[in-house]
Amino acid sequence: MKFDTAQPHAATPPSAKPWYAHLYLQVLVAIVAGVLLGHFAPTTGEALKPIGDAFIKLVKMVIAPVIFLTIVTGIAGMRDLASVGRVAGKAFLYFFFFSTLALIVGMIVANVVQPGAGLNIDPASLDASKVSEFAAKAHDSTITGFLTGIIPDTFMSSLTEGNILQVLFVSILFGISLAMIGDRGAKVLDLLDDVSIAFFKLVGIVMKAAPLGAFGAMAFTIGKYGVGTLANLAFLVGTFYFTALLFVIVVLGVVAKLAGFSIFKLIAYLKAELLLVLGTSSSESALPSLIEKMERAGCPKSIVGLVVPTGYSFNLDGTNIYMTLAALFIAQACNVDLTIGQQLLLLGVAMLSSKGAAGVTGAGFITLAATLSIVPSVPVAGMALILGVDRFMSECRSLTNFIGNAVATVVVSRWEGKLDKAQFDAALRGDLPRVEDLPQGVVAAE
Repeated sequence: MKFDTAQPHAATPPSAKPWYAHLYLQVLVAIVAGVLLGHFAPTTGEALKPIGDAFIKLVKMVIAPVIFLTIVTGIAGMRDLASVGRVAGKAFLYFFFFSTLALIVGMIVANVVQPGAGLNIDPASLDASKVSEFAAKAHDSTITGFLTGIIPDTFMSSLTEGNILQVLFVSILFGISLAMIGDRGAKVLDLLDDVSIAFFKLVGIVMKAAPLGAFGAMAFTIGKYGVGTLANLAFLVGTFYFTALLFVIVVLGVVAKLAGFSIFKLIAYLKAELLLVLGTSSSESALPSLIEKMERAGCPKSIVGLVVPTGYSFNLDGTNIYMTLAALFIAQACNVDLTIGQQLLLLGVAMLSSKGAAGVTGAGFITLAATLSIVPSVPVAGMALILGVDRFMSECRSLTNFIGNAVATVVVSRWEGKLDKAQFDAALRGDLPRVEDLPQGVVAAE
């Protein structure tokens, strides 16, 4: 999906739609309405959970085919298999470094701010049954199980079971196979290109329901948990939001600066997707739109298709900050004094467990349970302390993860020398062609 920014229509405003028709504004209004309904009519708000769940299911319905088509057409169209390995290597190098840095940042902030100090919680008074399910899943998660779980039972099951890593695995293999047969695969590639246009049009249709999904999800969250649940642990939630904001503005901001762009302009470009993530507490809800918008911004399809889906499992900056911060909060609240060695051990385990639970529902809590289990002096039952506010922190986790993957896509594209800088700058300025001027089938997520 390339756009010729030199064409006369490039300077035309990106859309002639009235202000109230923009997706980001509709989602923002829906979020506010959901908060108000959940607060003033909690029973009604809680009853709207199916609306939010239905939208998430709609998005998940198209995630697997969108990833498959993006990766296969990208790799097969590139035909240079050496560059595929090079892109994957650079992406994983980036993921490993910044995921580890996020864990370290969470640990440093927890030691400096000490959000759990003074709570003096007796571990025996905690209800361990509330977290027993997460602890059991953490115990069952192994590196071997994770690696074998990447391989689907059948080719088709990878597209139906919702496991992103399985879709990624099958897509890369099929893309490589299609590239290796050369001209004989041209007809298949052309067909998949046409199918991908239809699927991105389908994404556009699904995204029209985004305001409704955000409304239902936010009404449920406020209705069920209530803003009042934040009062007791407001310091922890505030510390986490501050740390995530610090990571995005300082760490990712510096990375963006070195890569030649502004993190704030990138955030503004992705405002509709970020509001959707905020409303649904799920970064997956905006995955198809992120793929489409990064391609629109001049990142090659082959790189977007590899970096974005892989990043959703391996580049979880927000989740990693949460893990070390929450682990040390529980230790501090229960008056458990951890040595530097024990904290470093927690860090090492967190690096592994965050990968082992990739793609698992409730992965944040599962990986936290696995991390805590390595230091017996920190009670796993202490997770019950943060269970009530975890939903509010999940929104920040998702937003940080989403921004981190967008930055990673641009950086890897830049490393490869494949970023269309003129198109990228035009996208961040808001100077891309209008919807009606785009090639047929291209979806505008604005």
